[in-house]
Amino acid sequence: MQAKVVGQTKSTGFQVGVRRTFNIAVEDAWDLITSTQGIELWLGHAAVIFEKGHQYQSSEGITGEIRTVNVHENIRLTWKRESWAKPSTVQVRTIAKGKDQTTISFHQENLGSLEVREEMKVYWEEVLNKLKAMTT
Repeated sequence: MQAKVVGQTKSTGFQVGVRRTFNIAVEDAWDLITSTQGIELWLGHAAVIFEKGHQYQSSEGITGEIRTVNVHENIRLTWKRESWAKPSTVQVRTIAKGKDQTTISFHQENLGSLEVREEMKVYWEEVLNKLKAMTT
């Protein structure tokens, strides 16, 4: 019997998810992650239109395509670094926890290895820390 590796699934390979609750309304959380400053934190410097089918490329070498946009709820997109053989899938969610509390979560799947999973866990935690700093 093979031991289960943390963060690995049969269907989506390695995955990671991080989340944090912010003391802001869901509309403000959405505005934060889709603002120019917010986009720079999690996608890099890129001109992004949050519409299905829009392809983006950041100056940091991240490329992908917007797959789903549900305003004030979630964005699903492909996300690939130049050094990766294949793209991953990222879902960003804003989850209302009350009138002025919202959880922002980043979930990434189809990662190439356990090492990449750990690297991306740190990356997304840093993104949440920086987003939090923008709200205080």
